[in-house]
Amino acid sequence: MVVLNRIYTRTGDDGTTSLGSGERRKKYDLRVDAYGTLDEVNAAIGIARLSTAGDAALDLALGRIQNDLFDVEADLCLSEKGPGGARLTVTDAQVDWIEQQIDRLNADLAPLRSFILPGGSSAAAYLHLARTMCRRAERIMVALRDQPNETVTDASLKYVNRLSDFLFVASRYANDKGARDVLWAPGQNR
Repeated sequence: MVVLNRIYTRTGDDGTTSLGSGERRKKYDLRVDAYGTLDEVNAAIGIARLSTAGDAALDLALGRIQNDLFDVEADLCLSEKGPGGARLTVTDAQVDWIEQQIDRLNADLAPLRSFILPGGSSAAAYLHLARTMCRRAERIMVALRDQPNETVTDASLKYVNRLSDFLFVASRYANDKGARDVLWAPGQNR
C-alpha cells in the first residue's frame, strides 16, 4: 500500500520524476505523459460524478473506473508492487467488465442519426471531456509502445480504448438516455 507522509520531496526540481521501478525520467517523457493524461481523465470523471449521484448504477461504474485507471497508471509507471507483490497491471477481466458496462448502457439508447456535440447535461459534458482526454492518452500510449525499448501492455491499451467508448456511451446515457444529446447539424452556419 502507498504511504505518503511527506508530499514534497524536491527530487523533481531538476525536471525528472521517478517511475515505479525507481528509474528517473524527464517529466515530458511519453511514459509520464501517458499516465499523467490518464490522471486528467480521472479528474474529469470525478467532476462528472458530482452530477451522477442520482443514478447509482452509473455512479458506481464511474467509481470503479476511477479505481481501475490507477491500475492502468501503475502499469504505465512500471510499478513493481501490487497485490501479492506482483507487478500491478490492468487485466483482461477489467476490459471485459467495461465492455459489459458499455453494452448495459447502450441497450437503453436510440441509434445515432448524427454526430454528437459535447453538451446537454453537466455530467454528459464532463464525460465527453474525459473521453477526449482518454483518446489523447491512447494516442500517447501507442506512440510510447512504438518507441524502441518501451512497452505498453495489451490489456492497458485495450482498457483505455474501451474506456473512451464507455465514456461516449455514458455521456449519452447521462443525457436522459440520449434525449438531451446535442446533435451536429452539418453546414448549419454557412
